[in-house]
Amino acid sequence: MTASKNRSHRANHYGTLCERKAADRYGLELDRASWRDARRPGGDPVEIKSTMANHADGQPGNFKLYEDYHEQLREANGWYVFVVYRPRGRGVTVLKMEMRHSSRLPLLIWHGGGAHRNSRQAKLDIDLIFDG
Repeated sequence: MTASKNRSHRANHYGTLCERKAADRYGLELDRASWRDARRPGGDPVEIKSTMANHADGQPGNFKLYEDYHEQLREANGWYVFVVYRPRGRGVTVLKMEMRHSSRLPLLIWHGGGAHRNSRQAKLDIDLIFDG
């Protein structure tokens, strides 16, 4: 496995663990679709975004949101759960977690994200969610 695929595989693994922890904390039912990961008890959709606190290069993590999925979430009165974690062996330690309505985000600046998910993306720094 190449280094980039290995990193991606680990990120997916850690993201799945963060989704389970968010579901446990907020009583969510995991219900994956392209634009959501779970549902609240009343049925509202939830997108769970996770990032490592600091990457191997020392840079802080950020949350990547995709415009098309964000618009779907907004139209459906959806929510986000933001999770900051630190890898621990094959698991994760959650450092911060917050549920926030999709209408209560900092200003999103959309830019081309390449062909990934065929949508523009915005990146939110950790401190914009937890300190802003």
